[in-house]
Amino acid sequence: MFRVSCIQLKSNNNIHYNLNKTKQLIIKAVKQKTDFIITPEVSSHFSLNKKELLKVCTSMEKDIYLNGIKKLAKKYKKWILIGSLIIKISKNKLVNRSVLLDKNGKIRTYYDKIHMYDVVLSKKERYFESKSFSAGKNLKTFKLPWGKIGLSICYDLRFPNLYRKLSKAGSLFLTVPSAFTETTGKKHWHSLLKARAIENFCYIFAPAQGGKHYNGRKTFGHSLIVSPDGEILKELRKSEGVITAKVNPTISKKLRKIIPSLKGE
Repeated sequence: MFRVSCIQLKSNNNIHYNLNKTKQLIIKAVKQKTDFIITPEVSSHFSLNKKELLKVCTSMEKDIYLNGIKKLAKKYKKWILIGSLIIKISKNKLVNRSVLLDKNGKIRTYYDKIHMYDVVLSKKERYFESKSFSAGKNLKTFKLPWGKIGLSICYDLRFPNLYRKLSKAGSLFLTVPSAFTETTGKKHWHSLLKARAIENFCYIFAPAQGGKHYNGRKTFGHSLIVSPDGEILKELRKSEGVITAKVNPTISKKLRKIIPSLKGE
């Protein structure tokens, strides 16, 4: 058994502001006696403007937000997954990267978002992540002290084969840090997360961005912790904050024995 916390933010384009807000909520999670803390997608800098991002984003070694969270992980002896940072990997290349820190503040693994959100929802609402970011190519799992975790980011949620591969690789927990749009979140967020949990008998940890951001973009919020049989254990609707729940890794294993669907392929 362990306790997991999902942080909900309304990040802007000021890294120092976002770091300070995240620190406050990490401390709140620590007071809730959590063991593992996860932040949303683009926790450090909320923007799709590539010119702006190339000016302010850096390597992991120099990233202000990452270094700040490393110190907190070490100070409070907590595992922390930064849902995602925008990292500069070359002069003109950026990636949307999820970074896992251990309780000593060391980077244990990272995952670059594979599926780019290139959609036209309406005449006024359109997103082309591939214009800003280079897509990742590799699936990532990591063995936490409580079991194996599989990493993903936001739009990945719509690609069930990714989660099947993570589950068949032994993941008991799946992370889906997100900045889901208000438009699609209302229709699909809960259903997709519950489906990924049930079909893989995995816990789902889905911290989200929520609210109207500085640039007018609206994100859905509704951070969720979902059990392996699709029960919503904790949910935070719109406000910035923290949700924390107890996690029992043996439940995933028991359900997989009762209904061995992961072996049926």
